[in-house]
Amino acid sequence: MEKRVKPDKRYFTKCLWILMTISCLVIIVVAIVHLIINLADGNPRAINIIWPVGIGIVLLMWIIPYPIVRLWIKNLEYIIREDRVTIHKGILTKTKQNIPLRSVTDFALSRTIYDRVLGIGSIKIQTAGQSQTPSGYEGCLSGLLDYESLHNGLREKLKGLHPGSGSLTTADSIREPGDDLLGQILDELKKINQNIEKQQ
Repeated sequence: MEKRVKPDKRYFTKCLWILMTISCLVIIVVAIVHLIINLADGNPRAINIIWPVGIGIVLLMWIIPYPIVRLWIKNLEYIIREDRVTIHKGILTKTKQNIPLRSVTDFALSRTIYDRVLGIGSIKIQTAGQSQTPSGYEGCLSGLLDYESLHNGLREKLKGLHPGSGSLTTADSIREPGDDLLGQILDELKKINQNIEKQQ
């Protein structure tokens, strides 16, 4: 049985908000540079150049990424099967990324400030030493509206494949065979420490 999931429309809104934030930062930088030039020597030629450059950068940031982001999100699809997670992505070159559940070590739920405001989330997939990305995650299911139930479902699948291990994000404590012995040793050490403190 497979489940097909596409990113919610709010994911595109998140990308637009990120573009807007970057645009505001560019305008703020241009305004600061303008102020510095004005305070230094008030060179009108430099001031006349700085604003068109800043506005040009902002326009390019909207003209080029806007259609690319829209197409990228439109082509994103996640397929969750019993034995693997498949991510379909790409615009001109379509990529199909298969991540076998047997190699998955962690499903990490991630929510940025934009995600929290929009009510969406992302699930990052970490595998045992196979990730080539700097983040350390093999794949990411981004822009999910029903992120909590999907995250719980994936963790249950992982527990079914790796009984007794759980994922790295599991809050349940896993008791090892020597845990009781270590607990007893720790208790004895605490008692010895208390006795030493009483004698001093």
